[in-house]
Amino acid sequence: MIRPRPTLPFFRAATLVAALVVSILSGCAGAPPLDPARLAPLPASLELTDTPYFAQERNHCGPASLAMVLRAGGFDASPDSLAPLVFLPARQGSLPLDMLGGARRVGAVALRLEPSVEALFEQIAQGRPVVVLQNLGLSWYPRWHYAVAIGFDRPREVLILRSGPETRQELPLATFDHTWQRSGRWAMIVATAGELPRGISAARYTESLIALERIRRFSEARQAYLAGVKRWPTELPLWVGLGNTAYAMGDLEASEQAFREATVRHPDADAPLNNLAHVLALRGRFAEARAAAESAVALKGPNEDAARRTLEEVLAREAAARPAAITPPE
Repeated sequence: MIRPRPTLPFFRAATLVAALVVSILSGCAGAPPLDPARLAPLPASLELTDTPYFAQERNHCGPASLAMVLRAGGFDASPDSLAPLVFLPARQGSLPLDMLGGARRVGAVALRLEPSVEALFEQIAQGRPVVVLQNLGLSWYPRWHYAVAIGFDRPREVLILRSGPETRQELPLATFDHTWQRSGRWAMIVATAGELPRGISAARYTESLIALERIRRFSEARQAYLAGVKRWPTELPLWVGLGNTAYAMGDLEASEQAFREATVRHPDADAPLNNLAHVLALRGRFAEARAAAESAVALKGPNEDAARRTLEEVLAREAAARPAAITPPE
């Protein structure tokens, strides 16, 4: 099967620093400029008071923060159960890649957010707490820390967090953004399979589902792909992913349907034709498989070599399926 594979950046996580550092930071910058048009549909203030809280032990802010958003999303998770998945003793912290991966390993669709305060507010307004990565130290002495954003008060320019030992921390938006921007404004949310948060791009959504496939969470990925093609019916990677997950689960009929839809919507793409040829051959429909493989080769696209191998495989299967010739007696 053929598909693009995106990559993700990473940062190191560590412990909190003294409140003195935060107080110094609060005087470093004003609140970031925000887009009034994006904020107009949002409430002036909101707090997700039902978000669970787990105290963050030393260097375990990653597992604790992830457990909070997973529990809020309906997943059975705790800092202790997540620590083996996301905490790296050698680094004394958790990498963002591992935070995303840890959420996916319990079946969640883990999504990176657009790096903006507006995106953060939009997700909170949808009822989703957000894991954020801050540098609570200095540029030359970083102290990486995960917290969970659970609310905002726009008139007061305040963000509300579950952070470290604090069940509820009010942080001036200027201070928060100053600590957040050093991580590239990294943030993540979680959703159940089939649930599609507003404000997430098709590319970021697909990136998350490909990652679910990599760890063989095919059932969740398939449900999520189905939701994805309904929202973005012209997105080729989503149709290919839907076909791939159905194939991985042994549902060749659904796999064929997804790849056929992809070829109709994207007739110049060789990947769905190649995959369709493979599935048709497995279903014993060799003439159709040969035609699909030949079409994929004729496109001379980026997957031409794979298409040629598929054509050879189809021809070999077709030959093997022919009845053996009967030699008449002498």
